[in-house]
Amino acid sequence: MGNVPLAIPVHELGMDELERAQMLARRYHAEFVDLKNFKIQHDLFKRVPVDMMFRYNFVPLEQVGSRLAIAVSDPSKLMVLDEISGLLGTRLETRVATLSQITELLKKTEQSQRVLDEASEGLAFDVLSSEESGDENISIERLTSEDDISPIIRLVDTTIFTALERRASDIHLETFDDSLQVKYRIDGVLQQAMAPIAREHHQTILSRIKVMSELDIAERRVPQDGRFRVRYKGRLIDFRVSIMPTVHGENAVLRVLDKESMSEKFKKLSLEVVGFAEQDLTRFRRYIKEPYGMVLVTGPTGSGKTTTLYAALNEIKSEEDKIITIEDPVEYQIRGITQIPVNEKKGLTFARGLRSILRHDPDKILVGEIRDAETAQIAINSALTGHLVFTTVHANNVVDVLGRFLNMGVEPYNFVSALNCILAQRLVRQICEFCVREVHYDDATLLASGLDLYDWRSFRFQEGAGCIECGGTGYRGRSAIHELLELDDEIREMLLAKKPGSEIRKKAREKGMAFLRDSALERVRAGITTLKEINKVTFIEAGR
Repeated sequence: MGNVPLAIPVHELGMDELERAQMLARRYHAEFVDLKNFKIQHDLFKRVPVDMMFRYNFVPLEQVGSRLAIAVSDPSKLMVLDEISGLLGTRLETRVATLSQITELLKKTEQSQRVLDEASEGLAFDVLSSEESGDENISIERLTSEDDISPIIRLVDTTIFTALERRASDIHLETFDDSLQVKYRIDGVLQQAMAPIAREHHQTILSRIKVMSELDIAERRVPQDGRFRVRYKGRLIDFRVSIMPTVHGENAVLRVLDKESMSEKFKKLSLEVVGFAEQDLTRFRRYIKEPYGMVLVTGPTGSGKTTTLYAALNEIKSEEDKIITIEDPVEYQIRGITQIPVNEKKGLTFARGLRSILRHDPDKILVGEIRDAETAQIAINSALTGHLVFTTVHANNVVDVLGRFLNMGVEPYNFVSALNCILAQRLVRQICEFCVREVHYDDATLLASGLDLYDWRSFRFQEGAGCIECGGTGYRGRSAIHELLELDDEIREMLLAKKPGSEIRKKAREKGMAFLRDSALERVRAGITTLKEINKVTFIEAGR
C-alpha cells in the first residue's frame, strides 16, 4: 500500500500539507489550528504520556469543559481517536493541524523536557526504598557500579543535551538543605530545568561532573575549575566548569562555549549585528579607527563587552596591521588575529602577557579585562605611545570608570589623556518574533516607568505572548544598548577636577550624549524589546 492512507482520494495527493490539513478540517467539520501561533498549555502536556503523543501523533491543546481539545493531522481515523479517548479517560474535541507542525512541536518543547523529567524521576522518589539511606561517602567503586551510575550518567547527559537544545548559556546546579535544583540561563534569565532532585543524589551528580571535567572527586572544601568537551550535532562544544562549596554542599556552574557555531557567526560579525543605534555607530566607528589611544568598554559580567570588541576588531582588521589580544579565556577565535590565553597557574598574567605583546610590534592590542594597577598602567602607557588599545573594565556606567581606575592607583592625567572614548553596555532580551502582539499600558504604569504621557500614551507597545519557539517566555535572543562618552577637552578637564558624576552627565547630555535609558527606550520604540525588560535592566529616570 505504501505510505498513502486509503482515505485520501488520488486527486488530493498533489496538494501541499497545509492545503490538505485545511481540506480535512472542512470535510470533518473540525477547526483548523496553526500550531506556530498557538499558546501551548504546558500543564496539559505533563498529564499526557509522551510516548502516547508520539505513537498517535497528537498534541493536547486546551481543556474545553469536560472535553480535552487535541490536534491531529488526520481526523478520519476514528478508531485511533476512540483509542486515545479510552486511554486518557476523557472525551475529546478534535482539531486539525499539519503533521509536520505536530511532530516539530513534540520534538521541540516536550520530548527533551520529558526525557529530562523521566531521568530525574527515579532519583527523586527511589530514595526512601534505598537500604543505604543518606550514605554520602562517594567512592570510585560506587561511582562505577552499574546500578548507581546509569541513571546519573543519563541525567547529566540529558541535562547537557537539553541545555544545548534550549540555547542555554549556562547550567546552574544549586544545592539546598533538602534538594538539588538544576536551572538554565537562557537569554540572560535563569529558568527551572526540572523538578528538584532529592538531596541524597547531590554528591553523585557532582562527582559525575567532576569526573567529566577531570577534577578531584575527593576534594569538597575548596573551589575547583575544569572543562570538558562534547560533540553535538556534528560540532564540538566546550564547557567551562566551576565547582564552589556552600553550606549545604557543592554548587556547580557549567558555561557553554559553542566555539564552532560562534566562529561561523563571527565571520559575519559587525557592530550593526551587535545592535548599535545609528548615531552611536558612526561615532564609535570613528574611535576604533583612530591611530592610537584607548577604547574602553564597561559593564557587568555577561553584558556582551567582549562580543562588541570582537566586532570592532573584525571591522578594522587588515593585512597591514598586526592585532594581538590577551584574554582570559580566549572564548572565540578570529581569523587573522593573534590571540593569547592568560594562564595564571603558569605565571602568564595579563600584565606579563601585555609586556611581552609590546615586544611583538603590534599596531592594535586587545586586553580582555583590566583587573589590577599593573595591567592598567601598561595598557595606558601603550595607548600613550602609539598603540590603539581596546579593553574592558567592570563599572556601572561611563562616569564611574574613572573612580575604578583611581582606586587601582592609576595617575589620573595619563589615564584621561590616553582615553578616546568610554562605551557602557547592557543586554536586553528581544521580543520573540513568532508570538509578538500589541499591548496597552495604563497611565499609572507609564508614569511609574518615567515616561511622558503626551509622547507615549498613544504608542503601541509590543510583547511576546509566549510560544514554543521561545519556551513560553515571550523573548528570543538579546540585543545591546549603549551609552558612549566622547572625551573632548572640556570633559577631560571635568574628570581631572573630580567633578561630581551628575555634573559630568549633565554636560555630556548637553553635548548630545544618549544614555543607557535613552538607548533602551529607542529599542522599545523600534519594537525590539519590551517596557518591562528595559525597566529591569536600566534605571528609571524621573521627569523624562
